[in-house]
Amino acid sequence: MILIAPIKTEKAIGKIEYENTLTFEVALGATKKEIKAEVEKLFGVKVHSVKTFVNPQGKKHALVRLGKEAKADDVATKLKMIA
Repeated sequence: MILIAPIKTEKAIGKIEYENTLTFEVALGATKKEIKAEVEKLFGVKVHSVKTFVNPQGKKHALVRLGKEAKADDVATKLKMIA
């Protein structure tokens, strides 16, 4: 499993609302292409771009920006990140 958990911080919720971007904790060895493929397969959406970084605690996070036709709000609601 590449996606470990969605990130539910205030900053991550803001990215959903204003940037159409979801934030996930991902496996440390996951590549951007693998993350993109898994998000597209699991949620049936088109991914525009993926940015990754390793936080100071050593966990890898991915910022997944969805295409214009997909709404991050809808995916976040399925994940119970927002009501």
